Amino acid sequence: MIFNILTLFPESFQGYMDTSILGKVIEKKIISVNLVNIRDFAYDKHRKCDDSPYGGGPGMVLKPEPLSGAIESLGKGPRRVIYLTPAGKLYNQQYAEALAKEKELVLICGKYEGIDQRIIDQYVTDEISIGDYVLSSGEIAAKVIIDSVSRLVSGVIKEESLLEESFNRGILEYPQYTRPQVFNGREVPEILITGHHANIQEWRLKKGIEKTLKNRPDLLDRVDLDENIKEYLNNITGGQSNGPNKSDRS
Repeated sequence: MIFNILTLFPESFQGYMDTSILGKVIEKKIISVNLVNIRDFAYDKHRKCDDSPYGGGPGMVLKPEPLSGAIESLGKGPRRVIYLTPAGKLYNQQYAEALAKEKELVLICGKYEGIDQRIIDQYVTDEISIGDYVLSSGEIAAKVIIDSVSRLVSGVIKEESLLEESFNRGILEYPQYTRPQVFNGREVPEILITGHHANIQEWRLKKGIEKTLKNRPDLLDRVDLDENIKEYLNNITGGQSNGPNKSDRS
């Protein structure tokens, strides 16, 4: 998969690309990250890429000409062009799985008050927000997309490692333990050292559901849960609800 990153700060990606799993899969050519400096496509001698907004107001807006030039430099062909913005659709694991099926993505890193709407109208296929908060620029959001999508690409992570992760079945992942068996007076749950795999799987499922109810009950209303999860959920809640009461939400 190819990630084309349109950014004013390409240097901010260098350390990230050279470390951990991403660095290894780039070296193996499973993933490719192409950094495109938007300033290289500015027309004036000062390489100015922003200007004040029409209609007045605070801040600056990224100009359309450099962005258009950067996008056009990638050549023709169908590809998803993603603008990272707090005004976009909320990003989640299902979105990451959909993007992982693409061969090539273009990520536009916003800055200041955003980008000229005409770029969105002409080029952008997806407007994505990684959360209900505002960042100073889109580079951090782009790294989130790269990391969450690339790990789903075949050959990056062993498939069995992905099966029991949070969100895979609509619930959060169960608690994890490792050696030593006793730490600060707290012991590893006895069931995990019995070697009884069926019981361990049952315990993990139950604990994952309990954690979801505690930390992210909203997830239980968003997906079609499998029958095992529904059964345990009904046992935990007394059959009263499959999740939070929507009427209680603000």
